[in-house]
Amino acid sequence: MALTFLHRAEPHSGRIAIFPGAWNPPTIAHLAIAHAALHWADEVIWILPKTFPHKSFEGASFELRMELLRQLAASDRAFSAAVSETNLHIEMARETAETCGFQVEVGVICGRDAVERIANWNYGRPGVFEEMLAKHPLLVAARGGEFTPPPHLADRIIPLPLIQAFDDVSSSEIRRRAASHQPWQHLVPEAIQQLLASTDPYNETSLPG
Repeated sequence: MALTFLHRAEPHSGRIAIFPGAWNPPTIAHLAIAHAALHWADEVIWILPKTFPHKSFEGASFELRMELLRQLAASDRAFSAAVSETNLHIEMARETAETCGFQVEVGVICGRDAVERIANWNYGRPGVFEEMLAKHPLLVAARGGEFTPPPHLADRIIPLPLIQAFDDVSSSEIRRRAASHQPWQHLVPEAIQQLLASTDPYNETSLPG
């Protein structure tokens, strides 16, 4: 397995934080989380899986999402963007290590809701979550509440402090506003505003139900 890079920052030999997501579209909250992760990592890789375990492609096409990530990554010297052949966090972390070198420590960025889903996912046998953390720490952004890890995992689940809560900022809110012809540009990173405005992927007919 290997990541397919859309944009690559200068490779680092230290820590890499991967940021998997559907990116439909990326938001200013996602951007703030990525910047917060740079307190731990030398590089953040925004990752778009080719398939999702619990979502389908609606709204923006896969090609548009790739271009959104490419432009977003190009806006910061510490950002990269890539497409993954896998769709589970532990597999994407392993894929990143195989691509970038096993000497690099790979952490996984996620929100509180995602870490709860990862912790409770059915991996087919017990102990997989703990094994994943042993190799790849989770960098958890507090959105919609804090995640309190069990004491024995506290050093492997690292909180990401944000400059503000961003609780009202989401991809679904951007899609809703765009479909309703309400202002949405202020909710997406400046680097991708023009591309989203020119492609208009979130009209009334494409808005997910």
